[in-house]
Amino acid sequence: MPENLTTLQEHACFGGAVASYAHHSEACDAEMRFAVFIPPQAAEGPVPVLYYLAGLTSTEETFMTKSGAQRYAAEHGLMLVAPDTSPRGLGLPGEDDDYDFGSGAGFYIDATVEPWSRHYKMYTYVTRELPEIVEANFPARPGVRGIFGHSMGGHGALTLALKNPDLYRSVSAFAPISAPTRVPWGKKAFSGYLGPDEQVWREHDATELMRRNPFPDGRAILVDQGDADEFLEEQLSPRIFEDACREAGQPLTMRWREGYDHGYYFISTFMEDHIRHHAAVLNV
Repeated sequence: MPENLTTLQEHACFGGAVASYAHHSEACDAEMRFAVFIPPQAAEGPVPVLYYLAGLTSTEETFMTKSGAQRYAAEHGLMLVAPDTSPRGLGLPGEDDDYDFGSGAGFYIDATVEPWSRHYKMYTYVTRELPEIVEANFPARPGVRGIFGHSMGGHGALTLALKNPDLYRSVSAFAPISAPTRVPWGKKAFSGYLGPDEQVWREHDATELMRRNPFPDGRAILVDQGDADEFLEEQLSPRIFEDACREAGQPLTMRWREGYDHGYYFISTFMEDHIRHHAAVLNV
């Protein structure tokens, strides 16, 4: 492994390997961590990369240990990459006070308000620095990427894909925060990281982005949402996003899952469908 990456752990998994790494992030000016699943097909040559963005409080390990995604990624020859959800241990005032702001709650945006603006550059980290690291150090097919995520990470997947249609070829989400400018989680994060100007917030709201700029190539979005999700009405607002896609003519497969909540039992139940969704595009 190159000197700039420190291997934290490595395990054989479904004929491939899962490992996690630490490195100094130039974007965040801090240590960042990410986990990788390399499928067995990588022994024969480079494979597509599917990035997963986790939700509030999660680390780079959460997805790899709870989602069950490796089995399906191994079947379809996809590399999985899961970054941590924020920088950590920086000693910033209030960084560990709340579960929904600061540590574990980077919201996949670049903060512009001090003291967060120096280190909380998750948008740049995920869209620029991390892909460069992955494609330089792992058997990844350059430029062949998909992105998906859960909750805060679903927000991240949708907004990053909408803002960077040439960077990601496929996108999906589990229970995404679909309209963060309208809900408590989003308002708290955006006001803290970006300041009071709600016009600025709209640049990181999937519903607002969809209304202005749906995918020009007509690619389909897959979203799974449990109807027993405890955060459904107060924090997620998927119906608003659904309406925006309909108005914009954006293909959306929105699947309402009866009896499912917000957690990883829900995610693991429908993970195979999401891997297939991405593989159909990335393996072309």
